[in-house]
Amino acid sequence: MIVIDYHDKRPIYEQIIDRFLMLILNGALEPDTQLPSVRAMAVELSINANTIQRAYSELERRGLIYSVKGRGNFVSAQKHVVLEQQEKILEDLRAQLKICKESGIECNKVLDCVRETFQEVSL
Repeated sequence: MIVIDYHDKRPIYEQIIDRFLMLILNGALEPDTQLPSVRAMAVELSINANTIQRAYSELERRGLIYSVKGRGNFVSAQKHVVLEQQEKILEDLRAQLKICKESGIECNKVLDCVRETFQEVSL
């Protein structure tokens, strides 16, 4: 479910956040699905449990998951949180598209890039 890229310059906890975010946004993790325990995830990924806890805490702060004392962490059922996250991603894309336009990249090249990326990316 989660794969760590040790060549990625981002901290491990951010990679975990981003992967869970994508799994939640694309529906692979449905609302009220229980996440692996901090300890189990730490063992599975061979990383410190504090790193997992930091990622889970950030996901909870963003409203994407919730915790139940003594039971664990679960995917939030709040659809508006998912929609807000998707809108943020689209805002970031718009900013990149403006940079492309200002850099003289033609619209057709951008569209080709989008098509190629959508074909390459597997979830």
